[in-house]
Amino acid sequence: MSLHQFNEQVRVNRVISLLQSGQSVALVSDAGTPLISDPGYLLVRAVLEAGFQVTSLPGPSALLPALVLSGLPPSPFVFLGFLPRKGKARKEVLEKVQSANWTCVIYESPYRLMKTLDELAGFFGSSRDIAVARELTKKFEEVVRGTFEEVLEHFRQGVVKGEIVIIIGPER
Repeated sequence: MSLHQFNEQVRVNRVISLLQSGQSVALVSDAGTPLISDPGYLLVRAVLEAGFQVTSLPGPSALLPALVLSGLPPSPFVFLGFLPRKGKARKEVLEKVQSANWTCVIYESPYRLMKTLDELAGFFGSSRDIAVARELTKKFEEVVRGTFEEVLEHFRQGVVKGEIVIIIGPER
């Protein structure tokens, strides 16, 4: 067990201990809806397995606003979160969704956006429809829609900053 895993287990045990003593516990995040792109689901699973009730209140999340603003078919869609960084795991995920007939939503770092778009264009074809949403609900909100080729051209114009969501449309 890694140090990170150990620390997470200590936190899970502390939460369950508080619940067992009759207290209520809330998971609050200043980084969007908890569990969407973090391992918080492990806490939820442990609490459920310990026999306690869990509820969720909606919070800010880039996933659904990006899907809505993309103009791409929202049903069905698959949320892939952050892709594995490299290697075989990344290639396997991309191969699984390559010929999918649904919209795919991916989170990405602005520092890796161009490399990822180039790689995705190779898998999906440069004429596939996509949208890249950036800084949703913030002052510099931007949604760029088009083909991979068109979107890549747009982002080649300058430095990309902010939270990035890539939405890949289904095959036409």
